[in-house]
Amino acid sequence: MLKNEKLFESVRPVGEDTVAVIMWTEPVVLPPRCRVNEAIERIRQVGLPDANMNHCYVVGEDYTLLGQVALRDLLLTRGGILVESVMSHPFVTLQPEDDQELAAQLMEEYDLLELPVVNGENRLVGVVTADDAMAVLQEEATEDMERMAAMMPSEKPYLESKAARLFLDRIPWLLLLMLSATLTGGIISHFEDALAAQVALTAFIPMLMDTGGNCGSQSSVTVIRGLSLGQVRFADWLRVLWKELRVSGLCALALAAVNFLRLLVMSSVGTAVAATVSLTLAVTVILADLVGGLLPILAKRLGFDPAVMASPLITTVVDALSLLVYFQMASWLLGI
Repeated sequence: MLKNEKLFESVRPVGEDTVAVIMWTEPVVLPPRCRVNEAIERIRQVGLPDANMNHCYVVGEDYTLLGQVALRDLLLTRGGILVESVMSHPFVTLQPEDDQELAAQLMEEYDLLELPVVNGENRLVGVVTADDAMAVLQEEATEDMERMAAMMPSEKPYLESKAARLFLDRIPWLLLLMLSATLTGGIISHFEDALAAQVALTAFIPMLMDTGGNCGSQSSVTVIRGLSLGQVRFADWLRVLWKELRVSGLCALALAAVNFLRLLVMSSVGTAVAATVSLTLAVTVILADLVGGLLPILAKRLGFDPAVMASPLITTVVDALSLLVYFQMASWLLGI
């Protein structure tokens, strides 16, 4: 009978977010030629390292992973049968250096409760359970939410965090976004003469920028979720582009039509100004959806966290684009 010795001694974590950090390193191991009643007696002797484990792992003398057997199958099988006759071959395994999110994705994709972890020589070094994966998903979701709100991820719960720590988490992005917002201010200053000629145009700038930012945020959140769950990959960028073109086209048509009628009925601006604002709104919505959908995919491809491309940064980009489109439309339709 194999000794249930510590399997992790030769493995070193290669990063804080790797599988090696969260895996259990002392799963119950069985030799292939032991009988079911012997396996059950061994489980009674050594116990399970975690209550969420429901498999034992069949290994060779050098701990090469040969298969796995569920506790339920052991209990329902006659005691004299060899374990190798009951075991199944795991079709998905992890390696210690894999990202923790990969473990959660594989468990969700294949509906598994635990995954064996093997080294490059296919030797068993640990096990990751569904409970571990859920903790990873909760932590990653929290980090993504904080990044999407332009904050550095925090390690402690909100009420346990000091004010100075929260300040340091928030101020870098706030400074960056404040400086990047000078771009929109520069665009407005450049077209100051145009605004002086058509003062009414100034009143619609906040509406255009806010609507564009909201549209970009909606598409980015949808795509980032798909990336985090493994449903969207870089190779799918053309499909994402086509889908966002259709969605944004419908949104642009609806918003522009409602806005055009609203301006004609509820404001004193002329048809030309109403058309300028509404056409700008339509183009802004389409551009914002495309930026929000494609930038996270590009970020993922370049090795960056897609969450950092979310609402605040995308909003800044969309604000600049909306102003450029606005003043270009005004020069075409109003001759300013």
